[in-house]
Amino acid sequence: MSMDNKEQRKEELYSQAIPAGKRRYFFDVKETRGGDKFITITESRKLFDNNTGDVYFEKNKMFLYKEDFDKFRQGLDNAFKFIETGIVPPPVVVEDNWHGDDSASKLDEIDFKF
Repeated sequence: MSMDNKEQRKEELYSQAIPAGKRRYFFDVKETRGGDKFITITESRKLFDNNTGDVYFEKNKMFLYKEDFDKFRQGLDNAFKFIETGIVPPPVVVEDNWHGDDSASKLDEIDFKF
């Protein structure tokens, strides 16, 4: 891979900034070395340091991978629906185990009575 291709991989394939008062949200589509696309969502907040008088930006970043798009979309949609209606929507059904093993079922078997 040439240096030009390496440099291109570091750049966003797509980027959109959404200004929202003192915050700005960035939605960036990037690509892994293996060619998988993912999204980074960044919240940037403009803050003021009272001690120095300087303005600075605090950034929080989240990576969202392709295999999680549907679950994320459903969760976000559920949150929007709740805000709009006040009705708690059914939870997002997730078929995989968050821990990657049987740790939840193993905990059920432990007797915590002392």
